[in-house]
Formats: sequence, structure tokens, C-alpha cells
Amino acid sequence: MNNLADTVVVDPGFGGGDKQQQAAVPPQDASVVVPPPPTKQSSALKKTSRYRSRSLSASSTDSFSSASYTGSSDDGDDVPPREKVQKNTKGSSDFCVRNITAQHAFGRREIEIAEQEMPGIMALRKRAAEDKPLKDAKIVGCTHINAQTAVLIETLVELGASVRWAACNIYSTQNEVAAALAESNIPIFAWRGETEEDFWWCIDRCVNAENWQPNMILDDGGDATHLMLKKYPTMFKLVKGIVEESVTGVHRLYQLSKAGKLTVPAMNVNDSVTKTKFDNLYSCKESILDSLKRSTDVMFGGKQVVVCGYGDVGKGCAQALKGQGCIVYITEIDPICALQASMDGFRVVKLNEVIRNVDIVVTATGNKNVVVREHMDKMKSGCIVSNMGHSNTEIDVNGLRTPDLTWEKVRSQVDHIIWPEGKYIILLAEGRLVNLSCSSIPSFAVSITSATQALALIELFNAPPGRYKSDVYLLPKKMDEYVASLHLPTFDAHLTELSDEQAKYMGLNKAGPFKPNYYRY
Repeated sequence: MNNLADTVVVDPGFGGGDKQQQAAVPPQDASVVVPPPPTKQSSALKKTSRYRSRSLSASSTDSFSSASYTGSSDDGDDVPPREKVQKNTKGSSDFCVRNITAQHAFGRREIEIAEQEMPGIMALRKRAAEDKPLKDAKIVGCTHINAQTAVLIETLVELGASVRWAACNIYSTQNEVAAALAESNIPIFAWRGETEEDFWWCIDRCVNAENWQPNMILDDGGDATHLMLKKYPTMFKLVKGIVEESVTGVHRLYQLSKAGKLTVPAMNVNDSVTKTKFDNLYSCKESILDSLKRSTDVMFGGKQVVVCGYGDVGKGCAQALKGQGCIVYITEIDPICALQASMDGFRVVKLNEVIRNVDIVVTATGNKNVVVREHMDKMKSGCIVSNMGHSNTEIDVNGLRTPDLTWEKVRSQVDHIIWPEGKYIILLAEGRLVNLSCSSIPSFAVSITSATQALALIELFNAPPGRYKSDVYLLPKKMDEYVASLHLPTFDAHLTELSDEQAKYMGLNKAGPFKPNYYRY
């Protein structure tokens, strides 16, 4: 095929600030980015002489797909979705997706496949559908848009809620799934490859809708909360509750609470046991291998890998890579986590001690500037650099956007960064969350998180006045245990029941909760 000139979505790092899984945590005195009026041509798409592409081949365009097994999320349509006039078969145009006509049928099949691997959220849908515990709830959602979250969205609708949804990540949206939701008359504003302007416009369309007043927020990163608080403060005060599932979003909520600016109760589901253990540990344990293999075709056996951070995400990544025969090093700031890594058989090092020899770098800290230009200058040629942490700030991608380096796009979400002497590193997803940008995540793990989110919404929406004040709360332990119980039938697991004598001896209710809040699983 002929060589094609590549256009790149320029990281707002060129002008400061990027939109990865969520917007980077703003300073406490930052104000929201108010979406500017739509422009005819996206200004974020620019050509650069320092960015070149290889000849496109079938293997680079068809065999690989980010967030989709089939390549259907590819951005092949050059017309910006905001410039299109689209309607679903019911005549509604209250949505904005890439291409509803061509993609909705395939997206529906993807959602149906996900349902088979999400027993917990499907069981909750079946049990609570008749009671409609979310009747009259009007939920603004800002999460990833993929087949698994679509199951959650449709469950909330089945439970009586009215929803409007936007994406929390400009690159993780499955276009076909967004199209399927739009076809089902769910107002959704998301497509893969949004610009920063598009991103805020989509959230604004969800929040500020005609004849629709939101009273609940389901957030992943705090962007919907941030926009509503800054741009629509009066509307924000009428919200009954916020459910937040990410590290960054929870951090923002605690900042607001500490500053006295949080005027509604919020539920922190990120630190619930089911979310922390199953989404962070077990899910990442599988998805790190999938994303690295799918994007680079790398052979793991014998490779030297450094995992930065040994929290639940780092633990999952390190264990998975060790199981594939990798020699794994760990960097840590926390002596407790460092001791855990040492007891698990990993060598704890400083990054500078191993950076010249490692084949793969995985960041999983949630911090900023963990891997900087100085480190990347020392890396061996062909080193794979990826991020499994929460935000795109862990790898200093802006430090690579200098005149002396050449960016070569190899395939979707895979770039070669070439040094003048010919050395190159392989950067995945431009430093964004690699498992959501370069692969998919296990539906079963998302089922656990989704059930947790749904129960938190039900709890906050139906709580009597005064139960929750304007503060950040953890999910009640009883709900955590209920979410776990919903998934046990999948494994044909049978719980042992306490006798009356045993329950009395332990000081427990036979129905739970079985552990105090301070218990560490």
C-alpha cells in the first residue's frame, strides 16, 4: 500500500494538560475548563514533520484493536461526530457517537457477550428490577464506555433510573458499544479519539440537558463532579449523592471535603474491598499480559521487567509477569510494600539501578514523573514503556516531545520514539492506562465493580435524610459482602454457616458482616 501521512492527536502536553483516563488532578484553586464553542475542524489534529508512519499493512490495521477484538473501534470516519446529524431508529437524536448506523448491531453483540461473564450485575438486575429502587433517579455518568460498562448502564435503566452518559477517557471508548447504547435510546456522548474540547463538551451535554435535572453522579475520575461544581453550582447542591470509583476522583473528593466545598454526600467505592482486590489486583494481573502481548507481540520468558509501585495493581502485574518467566524488579517508596515485595521474592531497587538493562517498564504508582526523560535516555534500544497506574502523569511523555526525537507510529497506540543515534523505545498508549487503551479487561472483574457502584447508588439515593452528611463515605461492609456473594454461584462455591453458638462466641450476626471495618483482607 502507499505510504500514508499520519495525523496525530496532539497530546495537550504540547500546551499543558492531557486527558487520559481522567483529567489530571487540578490544583485546589483550579477552575473547570469550560467547553469552548464547537469548531468546524478539530484543532487537535495536526501534522508534524517529527511524526512519521510506516506503510500501513493488514497486520497493523486489522489484527490489533484497542478496547475491541475486531478493530471496529478504529477511527476510520474523518467527519467529526459533532458535525454529523444522526438519529436512531426510534427517531431520537439526543446522543453523539461516531457512527450509529454502521456500528450499533455489532455493539449489541459485544454487550451480550459481556453479559455472559458478568453474573453479579446481571443477578442484581434480575433481583431488583421489579422493585425499581432507582425510580426517579437521574444519573449523570462519566466512566469508560465499553461493553462491560454498558451492562452497568442498562442495569441502572432497568432499575428505574434515567441516565445521561459521557466518557472519562478520550481513547478507551468502544465506538460500536456507544452506538448500541444510543440505538437503545440512552443519551450517550462519547467516541474514541475525542479532543480535550470534545471531552468537556460531552460531559456538559450530559449535565445541562433540557427538561432534565440530575440528582445523582456516577464518576470515574471526578470530571463530571468537577464540571458541575464549577459551572453549575446551584444544580450541584441539588444532587443527592456522588459515587466515585477511581483513585484520582476520590482524592479530589477528599480535597473538596477538607476545604469545606463538598455540599453533598459521596461514596468512595474505590477503597471498597471488592473493588480494591478484584479490579485492582486480579483484573490487572490478567490485563497487563494481554495489553503487552497484543500491542507488541513480546515474548515474556527471560525478559527483565521493572514494576514501579507494589500496591494492588503493582502486585498483580508483578505476579503475572513473574509467572511468565520474567525477571521482575520492584521500586517502592513505602517500606511496608517494599517488605511485601521482598517476601514475595522480588528484588526492590531504585529505578536508576536497573533502567539500563530492563526490557519492559511498567508504572503502577498513581504518582507523577515516575519515569522521566533522564531515565528514558538511559534505556536500551527496544525497551517497552507502559503505564498501569491511574493517570497519564506517571511517564513524562512531554519530555519526549523535543526536536531531537522522532515519533514513528507503528500501530494503534504503539509508537517508536527514536533517538538521533538510532536507539528507540516503544511507548504504549502515549503513557495512558495501557490495559484500557491497548487491550480489554476481564468482564468478570468489571461485574464486581459494577455491582458495587450500583449498590452505592441505590444506598445514597434511598437513604433517609440525615443518614449521610456532606462527606466522603466508604461502602458499608455488608454491601461488600453482598457483592461477593452474588459472584460465588459462578464457581459453585458453598459458604459454611455459623452455628448460633459459634456466632455468639465470635460476637457476630450469622448473616454478617463477618469482619470489622479495620480488617485488612
